[in-house]
Amino acid sequence: MMPWLFLALGLVILLLAGDALVRGAVNLSLRLGVPALIVSLTIVAFGTSAPELLIAIQAVLEDVPSIALGNVVGSNTANILLVLGVPAIMTSLHTSECDTRKNYIYMLGATVLFIALAFCGVFTLWSGLVLLAALAFVLGSAFSEARAHRRCGCEGDDDLEDIDEADPNMPYWRIGVYLVLGLIGLPLGADLLVDNGTEIARTYHVSERVIGLTLIAIGTSLPELATTVMAALRRQADVALGNVIGSNMFNLLAIVGVATFIGPIPVKPTFLLFDLWVMLAASLLLVPFVFFKQDITRTWGVVLTGLYLAYMVAVL
Repeated sequence: MMPWLFLALGLVILLLAGDALVRGAVNLSLRLGVPALIVSLTIVAFGTSAPELLIAIQAVLEDVPSIALGNVVGSNTANILLVLGVPAIMTSLHTSECDTRKNYIYMLGATVLFIALAFCGVFTLWSGLVLLAALAFVLGSAFSEARAHRRCGCEGDDDLEDIDEADPNMPYWRIGVYLVLGLIGLPLGADLLVDNGTEIARTYHVSERVIGLTLIAIGTSLPELATTVMAALRRQADVALGNVIGSNMFNLLAIVGVATFIGPIPVKPTFLLFDLWVMLAASLLLVPFVFFKQDITRTWGVVLTGLYLAYMVAVL
């Protein structure tokens, strides 16, 4: 019973610490005058993906790399099917009004690159460098776009109004408290989650891959789910869809890329035969909403959520 309690405690700490880090990072960027687009694609993306990053590093350190890989693949699948499906059931997402084509193409490119590297059998340091180089390209493109946006006289600071944590008047001492709490809480929560998730897996003879794909992946996707639910209720479909696309890119390129500096990440055959293709198929399901101006209606929400539940049954 105790491993389950400690696992739940680790998850709660991760969620609270991730929220604190995002709040601190967003408001620090506001006080320093960093462009809104850069904030959304870098600091906010890093903050919401920080639990996955810490778990990946901890898993590699503790010689359970399947948890690291399963967490990334499982989180990306959950982000599309569950994180978009559940809010759409509550209220339709008017994605027909969004223009996320460029970033979506980047996300698909990152997915294909990730799968190609996985077929090498192991993510090595060189694989990590390739992923991080792709991330640098994406961020460089975003930075260039932001500079062009500013040169044409468009400030774009209103974009940050969509982020709950944004408060341009927050004092520096409060920003510092958020950052410290986030940086202390994330390693602690990751350690509890990985240690006890591994113990549960071994007790019930469940593989680390399954634990990473299900329990830990869903847990670390909760910040994205909470953000998307609020965005849906406020009828901000661009925030919901952009949150998922940005988070998935960061998961694929940054998390495994950084984790390879700690140690190699072997790819088990099951990932190559099933899980990676489910992740790619889930990503392709967004094509009608990105390119053909379709709304994610309640019907689509039921379909996406149902597909995720079917995937969970298949994995378990």
